[in-house]
Amino acid sequence: MKANERSILLVIGKALLYIWVIFILFVLGWIVLASLKTNQELFDGFWKLPETLQWGNYYTAWVQSDLASYFFNSVIVVTLSVFGIVLVSAPAAYVLSRFKFFWKEPITLFFVIGIGIPFQAVLIPIYLLLLKTGLINSHLGLIIVYVALSLPFTIFILTGFFQTLPADVEEAAAIDGANSNTIFWKVMLPMARPGLITVTILNAVSLWNEFLLAKAYINVNDKYTLSVGLYQFYQSMQYNSDWVSLFAGVVIIIFPILIFFLWLSDRIIEGMTAGSGK
Repeated sequence: MKANERSILLVIGKALLYIWVIFILFVLGWIVLASLKTNQELFDGFWKLPETLQWGNYYTAWVQSDLASYFFNSVIVVTLSVFGIVLVSAPAAYVLSRFKFFWKEPITLFFVIGIGIPFQAVLIPIYLLLLKTGLINSHLGLIIVYVALSLPFTIFILTGFFQTLPADVEEAAAIDGANSNTIFWKVMLPMARPGLITVTILNAVSLWNEFLLAKAYINVNDKYTLSVGLYQFYQSMQYNSDWVSLFAGVVIIIFPILIFFLWLSDRIIEGMTAGSGK
């Protein structure tokens, strides 16, 4: 490809990226603005500024609509799920990437295939399994499902990352008398920190926004996660039409994970580049 063609493609790519960023900022700005209006002001003008900032909308969404309990349910479920995902995926990825054994290739292929299976395809079988084991309508059941369905992607990412780590340090630790467990926990796992942070962030963002599984497997109001609780809040709009409080609820669900992502976004880039450059 000629230099001129590359320059043109680069300009087009940057232009599309800027347009996308402007669109996202436009949507986020409108949601925040709408959450600080009265319902009358919301329908009076699309970009009309509110006469008085209606912080009470956030109180209505947080307290009166019980988003506070849904928020903490999501924090518990996502935190424990991500911890379980990393706890299982890291040793599995290490074994698949650093050891040679007979079933290595079929097992690796099994996880790769698992990435392509949509949640909808296993929705009913998992529901029946949770029902038989008494884990339906429980956070523990939802956590187990999240961990199981997130393992293929996480193991695939970490396997590629572990493969890029230098073998010299591992061999030196073995010469010093360290066994496989010690090498993994004290040598290789700290070296894989960028990759672990990357999969932690990606899984946290994905599970925080997850709706389908949480809605299917939890039907008890006080155990709803934030995404399901916000949906229930939306359903109640047909009775009270408190749309501005609904927008406040959208801000509550979006901005914590958005801030978390922006705070650690450099770590994602670091993890990806470290895994591809070694």
